[in-house]
Amino acid sequence: MVKKEQPLQGRPLIDVLAVVGVGLIGGSFALALRRAGVVGRVIGVGRSQETLRRAVDLGLVDETASAQDAAQQADIIFLSTPIGAMQGVLQSMQPYLRSNALITDGGSTKHDVVKAARLALGEKIAHFIPGHPIAGAETTGPEAAYAELYDDRNVILTPLEENSQADRDRLSRIWQSCGARVMFMDPYVHDQVLASVSHVPHFLASVFMGQVASAANSDQRFALAGTGFRDFTRIAAGSAEVWRDIFLSNREAVLAELDEVRLALDAAQQALQAEDGQALYDFLERAAVARRFWASRSGLK
Repeated sequence: MVKKEQPLQGRPLIDVLAVVGVGLIGGSFALALRRAGVVGRVIGVGRSQETLRRAVDLGLVDETASAQDAAQQADIIFLSTPIGAMQGVLQSMQPYLRSNALITDGGSTKHDVVKAARLALGEKIAHFIPGHPIAGAETTGPEAAYAELYDDRNVILTPLEENSQADRDRLSRIWQSCGARVMFMDPYVHDQVLASVSHVPHFLASVFMGQVASAANSDQRFALAGTGFRDFTRIAAGSAEVWRDIFLSNREAVLAELDEVRLALDAAQQALQAEDGQALYDFLERAAVARRFWASRSGLK
């Protein structure tokens, strides 16, 4: 199910927001809510004091605090950390959560995040509604954040059976105020689909970039690389820590998808080896038509 509403203006949806991880995703979340006028005070939480200081200077957050102090004050908590760090953050916050606190995240996998949240929160699991904004860039850090990141982007929520309908509706309104479209999905289905359209593309781009960079004549190759190379490898510039955790968290689905990609690559390679022009043309044409159809339907180029 998809919900799309106009950004809300002036409604006090959030009195105190805590953002754990004030880079592109978390910082943009705070800025989008500020733009909509639906958030009061914003607290930044993170591992690096220098990063937090920059977030304050840039106006992403009003102040900084420890995870424990933020949990005592916030009614909405947004986790924008590497997936491997989420369980520890939630464990540190669990004893201090306010009775009305709602926690969500921006992680790219959901099954492992749900498992970690259950272990960390225990009987307080109802406070947590998993989420995944389908938005991002290869840039990182507070300077990368901007208020328009979520405009007309999909945000997937994978609610738990313990979540109340009121909390689900509230989180939907929060994301809609950021300009996003809200979708609801099962965590397992989410991870299977995202393995195909997000995780494996990054894996392949990184493998290819590593292969080119390790070649004996890599300097010459890079000197001649053009826009096709730029577009194909752009996402390989993302955070190694973040993507390592994504691949490990969604390991089974990524491996299954890589098997399918390998079969397709083998078929295309065999056509080339056999100098089978028709088979090669058919392969390329199917891919071209599929890409054009997707781009026209998505309003992209």
